[in-house]
Amino acid sequence: LLPLVSFLIGVSSPGEFLVEISGTTVTITCPLEDENIQWQLSGKTQDTRERKFIMKDHDSTPANLSCSLGNQKRQLYLNAKVCATCEELDALTVAGIITADLLITLGVLILVYYFSKGRKGRASSAGDSRPRGQKMQRPPPVPNPDYEVRTVPFHPAAGEGQPGH
Repeated sequence: LLPLVSFLIGVSSPGEFLVEISGTTVTITCPLEDENIQWQLSGKTQDTRERKFIMKDHDSTPANLSCSLGNQKRQLYLNAKVCATCEELDALTVAGIITADLLITLGVLILVYYFSKGRKGRASSAGDSRPRGQKMQRPPPVPNPDYEVRTVPFHPAAGEGQPGH
């Protein structure tokens, strides 16, 4: 759960604010190059005169922030989501976690493959202890006499059984 503006953390270019977020503390560095800077947070002038403005226990509400030095003024709309229980992870740690997870998964797949490969031809011996011999085939069931096909002898002299009569 990284803050929304964490992509802004890094070296700021001239004319850009530098925003750093750690837990619920937000530190903003003004792009103006002096120590006698006047900060305004949502229209209210702040006490600090330093280049860095620190907001402790920020509650994730959007804020309009500006820093000014003489007739120069820079403005920033801050919409940072912060949380007290979040942990920051660098890219190397995340890559290490993903790599370790993939290697463990691959290891489990290889183990399952080799253990199941050896059991293909074996019958399970857990259920019965008697030796299995060759299975004997059962004869087909005896047909029910009620459903037997009966053949009637054909006598051509008797006219009844001939077609067309």
